[in-house]
Amino acid sequence: MSSAANVLVLMGGPSPEHAVSLKSGQGITDALTRRGWRATALAIPQTLGVEEAAGWTEQALHRANPEVAFVALHGPFGEDGTIQALCERLHVPYTGSQTAASRLGMDKVASRERFIAAGITVPRWLSVTAALRRPPALTGWRYPLIVKPSNQGSSIGVSKVTQPSELEPALAAAAQYSTTLLIEEFVQGREVTAGVLAERALPVVEIVPKGSWFDFKAKYTQGLTEYRVPAELPPAQASAVQDAGLRAHQALGCRHFSRADMILSQAGTPVVLEVNTIPGFTPTSLLPKAAACIGIGYDELCERIVLMALAGNRSLSPLEKH
Repeated sequence: MSSAANVLVLMGGPSPEHAVSLKSGQGITDALTRRGWRATALAIPQTLGVEEAAGWTEQALHRANPEVAFVALHGPFGEDGTIQALCERLHVPYTGSQTAASRLGMDKVASRERFIAAGITVPRWLSVTAALRRPPALTGWRYPLIVKPSNQGSSIGVSKVTQPSELEPALAAAAQYSTTLLIEEFVQGREVTAGVLAERALPVVEIVPKGSWFDFKAKYTQGLTEYRVPAELPPAQASAVQDAGLRAHQALGCRHFSRADMILSQAGTPVVLEVNTIPGFTPTSLLPKAAACIGIGYDELCERIVLMALAGNRSLSPLEKH
């Protein structure tokens, strides 16, 4: 199969996470090439608007005529159902969650509502419109707070608010990226993430930023964050985090893989923040680190995801060979 299959790796795109996506896409392309696939990277320009990018990508897909598209696009356009709907319309098999689940995963308000309906613990939160003339009265809320756009990833547009006077500028910063904003109480605890691969929970990763919290700079500046893989947790707590990650994945209807970010509260409760339907996919990203804990190296991980896409809805267990 692999010696003949043609894989087009979609990366870049009109998103603030363009540069991160290029790193993910190049890593995937190199990995699949090493495994014997005919893999080609397609860097979608960042300068295009969403509609232009869709048209540009459609033409590229027609030219390449791939047997499968590996979607390595982070943020809007790639992770919000846009590229998924395009692939479905063109009948191109693709990796990752389908259109509806992708839209839910990118919409923090809609996904929170799904989590709550599924009985998953989330922080206290409030959605507000970016057109709000003044900050809402948050009577009874405890600081610090987190303010974020409803449809971005990688902590883009996110602020930690430690006192009421900081709320208005934080809302203004988030409003640059979305018309709907989220205000949530900051949950004290350990920052953890739980990956899912082929409907199986992967080992938990603990994120230990050296600053006050895990912002964009901490995520992408070498040396500012320590990652503990697997997390040093009591078995019952690790199992609870894995269960929360799998339930969040299922609540949104995700497929193939995902990664849920959460806080393990001081009371030992996993509090789900969001699900990344296309998490970072560089060789040093967190989902590959977690997969490596059960003996699935980066190259094999990329190959397994392609096989799942080619197989349609049939999941291939990551433990089949282990």
